[in-house]
Amino acid sequence: MHILLVHQAFATLSEPGGTRHHELARHLVALGHRVTVLAGQVSYLTGQRTVSGWVQREVDDLGVVIWRCYTYPAWHRSFIHRMLSFFSFMISSLVNGIRVREVDLVWGTSPPIFQGLTAWLLARLKRARFLFEVRDLWPHFAVAVGVLRQPLLIRLSEWLERFIYRKADHVVVNSPGYVEHVQVRGARAVDLVPNGVDVSMFDPQADGAAFRQAHGLEGKFIVLYAGAHGMSNDLEVVLRAAEQLSELPEVVFVFVGDGKEKPNLIARSETMALPNVFFLPTVAKIGMPEVLAAADACIAILKPVEAYKTTYPNKVFDYMAAGRAVVLAVDGVIRDVVEDAGAGVFVPPGDPEALAAAIHRLVADPEGGKHMGLAGRTYVTQHFNRPELAGKMARVMEAVHRGGDETG
Repeated sequence: MHILLVHQAFATLSEPGGTRHHELARHLVALGHRVTVLAGQVSYLTGQRTVSGWVQREVDDLGVVIWRCYTYPAWHRSFIHRMLSFFSFMISSLVNGIRVREVDLVWGTSPPIFQGLTAWLLARLKRARFLFEVRDLWPHFAVAVGVLRQPLLIRLSEWLERFIYRKADHVVVNSPGYVEHVQVRGARAVDLVPNGVDVSMFDPQADGAAFRQAHGLEGKFIVLYAGAHGMSNDLEVVLRAAEQLSELPEVVFVFVGDGKEKPNLIARSETMALPNVFFLPTVAKIGMPEVLAAADACIAILKPVEAYKTTYPNKVFDYMAAGRAVVLAVDGVIRDVVEDAGAGVFVPPGDPEALAAAIHRLVADPEGGKHMGLAGRTYVTQHFNRPELAGKMARVMEAVHRGGDETG
């Protein structure tokens, strides 16, 4: 089966960002399928252009074919510029996708939801089956956090969302919290293939000595945040927690990643004169095991918005696979995972005092934190290991290709 994936924010293992799709694509190729990816040219984390020109073709070592399609580069400048980026990729990926031959299934994914329209059009043009994957409830989340406010844009976005759900031959969601949302908006057949992690990438016994030495952090209790520095991530709450723990000289907060809010967070940290906070650049996925190995505890945080109770943040599974205690400031379905696993400590989102107190407890009980980390590692190995999830995705795709549905 030849699978065509349309994904503007696609990141390979040698790039920073979420690599779910590259990992799944590699597993699909290993299972005997062909995978071609129509990807953007701008990193969604850094906003930097990775290649230039109308299109650039590359092939990874397993044979995943990636076409980097033209993308308007000012990703992080403003909402309008981000929309221009989305629409430029819609057009360029459609034009380049027409050139891809003998496609059996078109795999669309959201966000951004606009590329779902490109995927549907390509499926129609090629008379291929259309599978749509929902990784984020857009525009629901954008409205909830106030990014999308204009009533006409909201109505148009919600219409597009319902249109794509209805037109998809099958919808896949990556969190159980999304199932009802897509069903009531028209999805006919839905399967859950959750976020997860390739456990084999991480060694829970590693100590991250090279990372600690490189950044002068030997002997420190490292509280790590790794990922996007955006509006939804609520990282000023972490800065306020760091302020409360600034009298503990052994505790440092390390932020690894990038995003639109990073300059503001750095400026805020400097204004607060926080000696225990370090901001570091993005790291490619292949380098993240060393980064996580250096951590004593890892933070996952989102704004205290009701809608976020439905989501499975991918970083939590990486933290657990690395065998590190999770400090979770996200309520809902991901809290169920962490608490079922005994993998960390939940704190109410938006509460810097509770966050500081939870970290203080882990500092006082390092053996307890290590126990949590190893329990999380065992749990994700059993329930969220990427090879098994890739196998389920393959079964779903094969069933959709045949014209049936995957269940269970």
